[in-house]
Amino acid sequence: MSEALLARRAARVAELIAAMTVEEKLAQLYGLWAGASSDGAEVAPHQHEMERPPTLDELLPTGLGQLTRPFGTAPVDPALGALSLARTQALIASRNRFGVPALAHDECLAGFAAWGATAYPVPLSWGASFDPELVREMAESIGRDMRSVGVHQGLAPVLDVVRDARWGRVEETIGEDPYLVGVIATAYVRGLESAGVVATLKHFAGYSASRAGRNLAPVSMGARERADVVLPPFEMAVREGGVRSVMHAYTDTDGVPSAADGELLTGLLRDEWGFEGTVVADYFGVEFLRTLHAVAADDGQAAATALTAGVDVELPTVKTFGAPLREAVEAGRVPEETVDRALRRVLTQKAELGLLDEDWSPVPQALAGAANAEGGAGGLADPAAVERLRGTVDLDTPANQDIAGRLAEEAVVLLSNDGTLPLGDDGRAAPSAAGRPRTEAAVVGAEACAGAASGATNVPGQSAAAEPPLGGPQAGQSSREGAAAGHRAPRRIAVVGPQAGSPTAVLGCYSFPVHIGEQHPDMPFGIELPTLREALAAEFPGSEIVAAEGCGIDTPDTDGIAGAVAAARDADVVIAALGDRAGLFGRGTSGEGCDAPDLALPGVQQRLLDALLDSGTPVVTALIAGRPYALGRAVDEAAAIVQTFFPGQEGTRALAGVLSGRVAPSGRLPVSVPRLPGAQPSTYLAAPLAARSTVSSIDPTPAYPFGHGLTYTHFTWSDLSVSTARASTGGELGLAFTIRNTGGRPGTEVVQLYLHDPVASVVRPVQRLVGCVRVTLAPDEQTRVGVAVPADLASFTGSDGRRIVEPGALQLRLGASSGDVRLSADAELYGPVRQVDHTRALHPRFTVGGTAGPA
Repeated sequence: MSEALLARRAARVAELIAAMTVEEKLAQLYGLWAGASSDGAEVAPHQHEMERPPTLDELLPTGLGQLTRPFGTAPVDPALGALSLARTQALIASRNRFGVPALAHDECLAGFAAWGATAYPVPLSWGASFDPELVREMAESIGRDMRSVGVHQGLAPVLDVVRDARWGRVEETIGEDPYLVGVIATAYVRGLESAGVVATLKHFAGYSASRAGRNLAPVSMGARERADVVLPPFEMAVREGGVRSVMHAYTDTDGVPSAADGELLTGLLRDEWGFEGTVVADYFGVEFLRTLHAVAADDGQAAATALTAGVDVELPTVKTFGAPLREAVEAGRVPEETVDRALRRVLTQKAELGLLDEDWSPVPQALAGAANAEGGAGGLADPAAVERLRGTVDLDTPANQDIAGRLAEEAVVLLSNDGTLPLGDDGRAAPSAAGRPRTEAAVVGAEACAGAASGATNVPGQSAAAEPPLGGPQAGQSSREGAAAGHRAPRRIAVVGPQAGSPTAVLGCYSFPVHIGEQHPDMPFGIELPTLREALAAEFPGSEIVAAEGCGIDTPDTDGIAGAVAAARDADVVIAALGDRAGLFGRGTSGEGCDAPDLALPGVQQRLLDALLDSGTPVVTALIAGRPYALGRAVDEAAAIVQTFFPGQEGTRALAGVLSGRVAPSGRLPVSVPRLPGAQPSTYLAAPLAARSTVSSIDPTPAYPFGHGLTYTHFTWSDLSVSTARASTGGELGLAFTIRNTGGRPGTEVVQLYLHDPVASVVRPVQRLVGCVRVTLAPDEQTRVGVAVPADLASFTGSDGRRIVEPGALQLRLGASSGDVRLSADAELYGPVRQVDHTRALHPRFTVGGTAGPA
């Protein structure tokens, strides 16, 4: 971008601020919730549950800052939605004095939340992949789709660190470790921003630490936990991701709501970290200062408090930032300079997006060709032209599906296996290490968990008809062949459980078919959603597939269990398909407002699972869920356990591929799986007092720890060498080791580096993740892995609130999980206590096979 263009844009922002009235200024600081029209006409305000919004015509004379969820409000053909948005933008620009259009935002947590758009795996699956580069690729694809139809801002990613797995929004998070969350989220931000879409970090800060895992509940958290666990992912994304927006959390921490916390939103975020973008309100969050937090007597005081603290934009629809804030400014309770501060940020962002340029056009890229063909944008108003547009914009391309499939495959976690898996071959086949071809070198920084990968091409499983029994080729199959064909496979497979036949089992609560589609039951999904039963039939064309629901997700009815057990007894192997139903505010077992009293499987699913374990047939427990669950007897008695976290539209094919052996499992747990359903809250990131002890009757030891995941091969770790065992508190430690694939199949090991601080001036976690790298090796292949560890990674918040690096002993632990340390090296830092700040090093530097990533 040229210096001249930047100067023109900055001058335009200054001119607008100087020329606008207070009312026009405030109009740029709020949005209107308006869904796109299904026939391409202008948007209509969304009649949400809070109260009646103003009409678009009422707002037009003074302008409008944002359009809320034009695609994520109701099902609309993507091309006609883009046309509706373009017409609305043209109207907005034509009706205000300065020709300023709105900034359009939408949800994009697990893909663009629009009808017909690709449904990718949820963020918990991103964490399970330990692959930031693939997450970046996904986000870039999401961003391209959004920008192509006229959307400028996406409300993702979620950087909340899981503190209590009972919380319903665990599926929206990346995991329970702040380093993993930061690395993956930063990659997502980079991808979305590279496509020209504003990424939005949420929820700033502490939302996931609510008491008892309840949504929108108070947060009891000390300053040290906030500084060392909750804030680091946001800091990393601000420093390294180029993020341009942050959304405040609903919650209060120690009595101070985030929306009213000037030390957080201005002092830390802007003054210390250097953030220059916009802070947007979580929906209705400013008004909640009055209605829920009771720190404001009226809407004017709520608006003044939020604006002063650093909230720039009220979403989703104008309320407190309208007349109440105008009256507060006119009465002198809010200085106009405070309004101008927020306005400058908003207009600067619009300028960066090209919305203030003289040659701005409301016609988005996806409609540019059609507009030219119709003789200009005006030609698209013709009814016949509108109909010609229908179906011309594809938001679920083969390229999108490929990314969704690769990420779903990498996110499947094999928790246990007695040798029953893989089902589809005799062990002599050579599947891809991650199912699909990957060629990438080890890298560092925000991509530090990515790694060298190799493997043969795979072909995803095809979908199949749903009538029982299923076996052999099915009518209506896609062109993608089942890769397990010709391999030795079970003669009869019983797929049992409530997730076996549900097409939406793989979707999270912010996917369009769940979030919006359930309100339109007669509308088709808009994307292909093969059930697990269909995916298994395609994956095992020579096997007979029999199915039985057994029970519902969360219903008390047990009448179907007997039939399910009968089907199991007649089969060679049982796939117990269990888990969650995503929903909102109590309409599901996972999702926003769907918190759990404990981590027992919902409904009577554990009774079904226990009955299947008693059937005498080997049981492979396959979980499609939004959070981890205690699995009772299955931990010790199931033939295998496979965990997925709402893996998206390609998820059942990915799961079937792992079961057959076509896909080599490489996922690792981003959250611990509990052994007991009631031992919450509990994460691996805990101090010594949080471990099992003789003075408590509750054992919090997980069944499977953070970072755990098996493969279909074996790796040995050896020849540890420490090049630098002593360094100053401003120096760097160094070590290297050899990893070798000693099994007969290609596979991926996720090398995880943990830091243990034996003695510190404040209580510290026993260990914490400070780096990771994926290493993919062919059978009998080995490589040397080196890692340089800056002393900054040992920093923490000391007793006086300063972030410090202390001298003393450390232990660097190299493991396959937090519970499986393979090699460890004693090290020492010497010298004075050193204070560090937001410029400190955040990552180790890995080298794999002698190839170093950038410093």
